[in-house]
Order: sequence, then structure tokens, then C-alpha cells
Amino acid sequence: MAAKAKKKATSKTVPGRAAKPVRRTPRGPRKARSSRNPSTVERAILPAFLSLCILICISVFAYLGYEKAADSNFFEVAAVDVRGVARASSGEIEEIVRSQAEKTGVWNADLVEMKIRVEKIPYVETASVSRILPNGIRVVVFEREPAARVRVGEQEFLMDGHGVMLEAVSEPEPELPFVMLGWDQERSEAADTENAERMKAYRAMLHEWREIGVADRVRQVDVSDLREPRAIIEDSGQPVSIAVGRSNFGENLKNGIRAIVGKGDTFGAVNLVGGNMRLEARKAAASAEGK
Repeated sequence: MAAKAKKKATSKTVPGRAAKPVRRTPRGPRKARSSRNPSTVERAILPAFLSLCILICISVFAYLGYEKAADSNFFEVAAVDVRGVARASSGEIEEIVRSQAEKTGVWNADLVEMKIRVEKIPYVETASVSRILPNGIRVVVFEREPAARVRVGEQEFLMDGHGVMLEAVSEPEPELPFVMLGWDQERSEAADTENAERMKAYRAMLHEWREIGVADRVRQVDVSDLREPRAIIEDSGQPVSIAVGRSNFGENLKNGIRAIVGKGDTFGAVNLVGGNMRLEARKAAASAEGK
């Protein structure tokens, strides 16, 4: 066994020749492989640059096409759709829209400016304006509701619940059978506060008197003195002033009418003293009004 192991360990040689030692050439340090391949970078940049140029050209042509289309007759206003109008003038609203969009066309129309101008119309509380492409504009109006007839100077006007003057009264208003007297035209915080109280009282009177069916008997309500509001009715062909208190307007008016009925030619006023109604002679009432 030892002889076999020795034989295997002996290297094979050609008979008659000495074995030549193997010479190994020393290797230098390995060069680090470059992580960047110039040809690969070039191949990535060039297509990206070309794509960018193409996108820029497309954008320019699209913009020029948009400008040309927007300025063309294709977007010229052909229809103005006005909705929600009962008292405001739809013709006035349409005129505002057309004058604003005449030069710009529908696509470039300034909808915000249209909205601002439409909302300056007295009856218009708010409005929404939208495009109906290619050549239409829609205006939806939310109107102010008349809440009272008010005497200002020598003329009657309709006002909404916030005291905004809407228009002069030109025809009967069945929903507002009587007119308010005593509106303060002064521009001050105190006047605005008192006018708000007058409007509140007027609406409460209207509601209560309708409930008991006497609203049509009243011609005027005088709220110049908020401590003593008065209703003016007619009896025996004469005007009669009835104190209605600061609350319970319906009950007080009903009692006042019951007290004066058939006596209007003799008595010109019904005063509220505590919970009682007291008649006042016509001459005395006329003298009190003159003061």
C-alpha cells in the first residue's frame, strides 16, 4: 500500500527528459470595470431629446389651433338660456351676457364678470353662469322675494325681507295688501336696526292678520313709533287708526275692529289702554295727528 501511494504521488515524466518547471507570469492588478457605458448613455439621451422636441412642437401647434378655434365664429354666442326669472327682466340679463361675450365668444367669456353684473339687478339675489358649448350660455337666477310695500317719500316701493329696495309699486300686490309707513331713510346703524325691527313687525302682522282673515281690512300700518304700532283701516267711509300693541297683533286688531265698527264717522282712533280698547273722538284724533 505504501508503494502504491508513493507511485501516485510521483509526477509523470517523459523518460530521458527532466521535468521543466512551470513558470507563471505575475498578473497585475485587475482593472475595475466601468459602471458607465458611453454608448448606452448616448442611446438613452438621444430618444429622450427627440421625444421632448416632438412634445414641444405638438404643444405649440395645439395652442395655435386652440387660439384660432376660440377666436372663430364657432364659439360665437347663439343662445342665452335664462332660468329662474319671475320678476327680474330676462331681456336685461340676456343683454348683459351678449355684451360681455360679443368679442370673446363663449369659450373665452368672463363668467365671473357676467355673474357680478347680473347680481346688480335689484331682483337678483344670486346667479350662476355656465357655458353650454359650443355657442350657448346659461344663467340660473335666484330672486329676492318682495316682503313688504313701503312708503318712501311720496312713492311706494317693494322691499325684500332684508330691506333691499326692489322697485316702485306699479300695480296691485295681492300678497301684500297694506303699505308700511315710518321707514327711516337715514343711512346710519341706528336707522338700519330700527328698520329691521319695522320689517319684522310688518311680516308678523301680515302673518297673524291673514290667519284670522282681517288682512284685507288694513290699508296701512304706521310703525314710525315702534313702541306703539298702529293699523289704519276704514269704517263708515272714514280712516280709523287702531293701536295694535307690540305683540298679539291679530287679537288686538280684531278687538279694535269690533270696538269701532259702525262708528268711524264719530271716532277716528282706537287706543289700547292695558288690555282694553278706548275710542277717541274724531276731532281729538285729528288734533293728535296734527301734533
